Amino acid sequence: MKQANSSLTVSGNALALAIANPGSLGTIDAYISTVNRLPVLTAEQETSLGRRLRDHDDLGAARELVLSHLRLVVSVARQYLGYGLPHADLIQEGNVGLMKAVKRFDPERGVRLVSFAVHWIKAEIHEYIVKNWRLVKVATTKAQRKLFFNLRSMRPDGKTLDSHQVDDIARELNVRREDVSEMEVRMSGRELSLESQDEDDDSYAPIAYLSDEGRQEPTRVLERKAREQMQGEGLNGALDKLDERSRRIIQARWLQDDGGATLHELADEFGVSAERIRQIEAAALKKMRGSLAA
Repeated sequence: MKQANSSLTVSGNALALAIANPGSLGTIDAYISTVNRLPVLTAEQETSLGRRLRDHDDLGAARELVLSHLRLVVSVARQYLGYGLPHADLIQEGNVGLMKAVKRFDPERGVRLVSFAVHWIKAEIHEYIVKNWRLVKVATTKAQRKLFFNLRSMRPDGKTLDSHQVDDIARELNVRREDVSEMEVRMSGRELSLESQDEDDDSYAPIAYLSDEGRQEPTRVLERKAREQMQGEGLNGALDKLDERSRRIIQARWLQDDGGATLHELADEFGVSAERIRQIEAAALKKMRGSLAA
């Protein structure tokens, strides 16, 4: 830990300014050379710093986490050089995403910061490109946004795609071939202003509907994955721990597409009262909640 702290401190003052403005070190090459010399934290160091930040709002710990991952931002930003925007600006926006990721990083999740931060870095760079590629061809749906950020690199020599190439790209990106053809036309056709040129507050420009409503925000992505796992393997595991009668009642009541069986229907099936079915159901649900929380 001492070695990492020492190296970070040596470059700290210059890099503190460089985070806000990568060009402040003279050239972008000088900046990249500097951040690539910073040591990479071990998992133990990262966890320790994450806990210091979370538990004590230790800004020094946050600074070390940010500095040790600046090389990641450089690597991600390099992937977006084809949009005609300065590399230094892309890095600057990516650094903003990195700092947001560090602020929200939970060392107890068992996920390394590099895996968590890459989503925030890309999201910030994507937003910057969409807002600053001033004559952006409209990308309003999830499929169109995916094509907007991938089609340029997938078009051979920038030439018009033939039907086979359209099919290949649609299959690789998991979008409709119609979406590929439409985006190709948009990226090759007339340009449309992203923001309204009309001072009327009621005007409706593309910028108004480009939002992804946070669906790709990293925390929501992790939560969605956890929920899907709970509804899949976790649910099956919890059901397996029930006795046969309890499992039948839960499946009949909650896991049917047609709305499920009533208490009275199950009471007739098992030859007991509806109240007894309700009690069995409540006990089974309680046991399942315990299994899913474990």
